[in-house]
Amino acid sequence: MRIAVYTFDDITMFHLAAPLMVFGEVTRLDLAPGWQTRLWSDHPGSVRTAEGYPIGEVAGPETVEWADIVIIPSWPRPSTPIGAALKERLYQAHARGAMIAGLCLGAFAVADAGLLDGRAAVTHWEAMPLLAERCPGSEVDSSVLYIDHDDVLTSAGTASAIDACLYLVRKHLGSAAATRVARHLVVAPHREGGQAQYIERPLARVATDTVIAEVIEWALTRLDEPLPVDRLAGQAMMSRRSFVRHFQQATGTTPAHWILERRLQEARVLLETTDWSIDVVASSCGFASPVTFRQNFTAAFSITPTAYRRQFASPPQATVRKKK
Repeated sequence: MRIAVYTFDDITMFHLAAPLMVFGEVTRLDLAPGWQTRLWSDHPGSVRTAEGYPIGEVAGPETVEWADIVIIPSWPRPSTPIGAALKERLYQAHARGAMIAGLCLGAFAVADAGLLDGRAAVTHWEAMPLLAERCPGSEVDSSVLYIDHDDVLTSAGTASAIDACLYLVRKHLGSAAATRVARHLVVAPHREGGQAQYIERPLARVATDTVIAEVIEWALTRLDEPLPVDRLAGQAMMSRRSFVRHFQQATGTTPAHWILERRLQEARVLLETTDWSIDVVASSCGFASPVTFRQNFTAAFSITPTAYRRQFASPPQATVRKKK
């Protein structure tokens, strides 16, 4: 397997290191001695990383013709369009059968090369709206860490590059090899869920209607109680139909959806900051049952409440062994 990793001035060292480290371990552990990885750029010579370190002896663009897998590990910024020469190289490499992988913001380069049209894709969650705008024929998916179309692969933000590269090891060399590489790097062979669990969910816009704003303030102190639309409308002293219309105009969403989002956000806080059981968290956030809570939480964040707590709960302080 011949892997060509693209680099450029101002690339961060982590984005560059992720594929080099994973694929390098394959060789260092003697799992597949024939695997080779080369750095290349638009011009041979050297590049300087975002941290200010020079990297010398970078190969030129002819490396693409040598490669079985071409990896774009990042991209300067989503708004930067791909150059004509790089676009042609990626297109030609794909046409002759090489896999093209865009990790993190590297998905934008793959999109600009015309390789994501009509396909699902993923990138860093902050840039997902921009990718959807840049590539309107593609379905941008936050529920996964990477998406493989066999000939084109994209991955989610930053550390998801490791997940995607471990997946490629597993795809070509099997689960045992990928697990051994992951164990050597002290990372999980496979992480549960997608990046939806990491997305910062902004609150719905503040209600501009004074009556609606008062109902929202009232509801926020009663999330553990049943809050059907009729009850909210009664608090506003409006008919159900009139309340729903005013609520949507003031917040941009429906009352039911707004309540569900607030309950899920409250649940995330409780899972992160308390040791309450899942049943207690569900009840405290107004879900009819733990089953309903788990279903809604998993649908929203692509991870179960229990797994979310394992990942995001405030950890105990590390044990410090004192010298005797």
